[in-house]
Amino acid sequence: MLSTSLLLAIVLAPLAGAVLAGLLGRRIGRAGAHSAAILGVGIACVLSFYVFYQLVWGGAPDYDQNIYTWFQVAGIGAHVGFLIDRLSAMMMVVVSFVSLMVHIYTIGYMADDDGYQRFFSYTALFTFFMLMLVMSNNFLQLFFGWEGVGLVSYLLIGFWFKKPTASFAGMKAFIVNRVGDLGFVLGIAAALRFLGSLDYGTAFAHAPSLVGRSIQIIPGHPWSVATLICILLFIGAMGKSAQVPLHVWLPDSMEGPTPISALIHAATMVTAGVFMVARMSPLFELSTTALSVVLVIGATGAFFLGLIGITQWDIKRVVAYSTLSQLGYMMAALGASAYAAGMFHLMTHAFFKALLFLGAGSVIMAMHHEQDMRYMGGLRRYMPVTYLTMWAGSLALCGIPPFAGFYSKDAIIEAVGASHIWGASYAYWCVLLGVFVTATYTFRMMYLTFHGEERFHVDAHAGHGHDDAHGEGHGERGVLAHAPHESPWVVTLPLVLLAIPSLLIGIFAVRPLLYGNFFGSAIVVAPAHDVLAEMATHFHGVLALTLHAVLTAPFWIAVAGIVVTSYVYLLNPAMADVVKRVLGPVYRVVDNKFYFDEVYNALFVRGSVALGQALWKGADAGAIDGVMVNGSASLVDRVARRARTLQSGFLYHYAFAMIVGLILLLAGFLLVPHA
Repeated sequence: MLSTSLLLAIVLAPLAGAVLAGLLGRRIGRAGAHSAAILGVGIACVLSFYVFYQLVWGGAPDYDQNIYTWFQVAGIGAHVGFLIDRLSAMMMVVVSFVSLMVHIYTIGYMADDDGYQRFFSYTALFTFFMLMLVMSNNFLQLFFGWEGVGLVSYLLIGFWFKKPTASFAGMKAFIVNRVGDLGFVLGIAAALRFLGSLDYGTAFAHAPSLVGRSIQIIPGHPWSVATLICILLFIGAMGKSAQVPLHVWLPDSMEGPTPISALIHAATMVTAGVFMVARMSPLFELSTTALSVVLVIGATGAFFLGLIGITQWDIKRVVAYSTLSQLGYMMAALGASAYAAGMFHLMTHAFFKALLFLGAGSVIMAMHHEQDMRYMGGLRRYMPVTYLTMWAGSLALCGIPPFAGFYSKDAIIEAVGASHIWGASYAYWCVLLGVFVTATYTFRMMYLTFHGEERFHVDAHAGHGHDDAHGEGHGERGVLAHAPHESPWVVTLPLVLLAIPSLLIGIFAVRPLLYGNFFGSAIVVAPAHDVLAEMATHFHGVLALTLHAVLTAPFWIAVAGIVVTSYVYLLNPAMADVVKRVLGPVYRVVDNKFYFDEVYNALFVRGSVALGQALWKGADAGAIDGVMVNGSASLVDRVARRARTLQSGFLYHYAFAMIVGLILLLAGFLLVPHA
């Protein structure tokens, strides 16, 4: 049985670590700060595994209880409570385990940083908010965790706040997410209005009442209430999980330290939107329109945002655009009502994407914080552990059997192909061609980083390479003070521990998660949308599925991407420039990220600045300052100047004024008629 005290310990342990590291960091020192944070997250991780074990193998029932009443107004209650079923338990394990690996890794990566204690405080706080989000049993607590991870992501992306690009990236992430959160708040309000409760259980029980109900936002144009609620909620997911067109903040989040890149991209913030849509499956299944929107937007990101990764030279940005693409795959699965496949890919992706980010950080450490792959090459002989573990993550990302990504990604492609809702055909070609794109940018990254000639040289008299952790230039790019070397064990140990599930987790999880009704009542799928049930009729075991891969289109498309990339970047590097020239305008469009930033800058940033300046000059400086504040002050000053001339100081002037005043008073009294 699951107890309230056990669940409270899971969420409060990281919070306690964050408080100790943040408020007492100077007193307890660096070792005390990282010990407090790691202990807190470690306790949450161990207890999360225990909860998962009890639910899956221990026979414990689902837990859904309120533990604290926030407020009660007119029959509407807001509570702090926990809903622990297999969906939330899986998320708890993934979040806490990946977070623990990131915390251990941070000891090595941030060893020389002045903000060491502050960083550990933020990351532990990040884990607390994410656990509150996935364990919540109501919309309001979901929103609390939702905004919490948004706040801490702002603090962590802009962690090196003296670096202008980092401050800008943090602000960009914060503002773009506020756009999505506006839709999210409206969706929660609409759910409360039409379902009558903020609690999941009550709201989902009343969900069938939405069928046939409509609302006229614009007179004469009725909207399905279910569609309205789901699309508004999905707008929130678009911001948090970086879906087109609200994806622009995620690549810039690379300005933060590498450990937080892994935490944001792998297990916390960006997966929150995917989890939320899966949790809201009882609502989304009522609207095929909303499912089509999720499917088309997700598939668009899976292909087109992946293309941008092929043109990037920053190793972290390649992995970042990979995250955008894989989030698109997850959303496409949810739109096809294959919620289990989307959550399965969320889990496998968390392991191999955290591995790739932390591996990239290990490379950056060895290269003295150089991130440009054009100044790398040949690192495999210097960094064997990083090299081998990153290959494990790369093969999982590309969906090569038997690595974990094969089982989850191929299931998504098949599910989208089996879907019959509007946009499924377009989505299928996007996720299918995305396999080639994934293989291309992944192997390009590995070849440029670890293979080929060494595009750096060692000069014992040189300073650091191009950038240190704070972005301060030191000497010529590609010139290192000493030869690269493998990272310390606190960095390589998390890589090894993440490489293991990147290889094996898919083999053990594919049957129960996809075809074994693992999530039970946590996920609701309408019979007409149940593509996974149809796929289950063709499932004949893990071995048969693995061997059958060689007969499927995704496998050979991935092989084609690997072959093409191997020839261009390994066997004939000069071909890369030829391809670039041949593609010409297409390459420039992709290299400029489809000009999203430029369009947003022109439409919103410059427009907002122009509007602000107009309001400042017209309303603030003109009307408020000019008329009301300065104008009234000027009027008083002028009146005072005139009145001051009457104060001459001569007695006969005052006597004359009194006589004149008395005459006027008497005249008025005599001339005004009396009743």
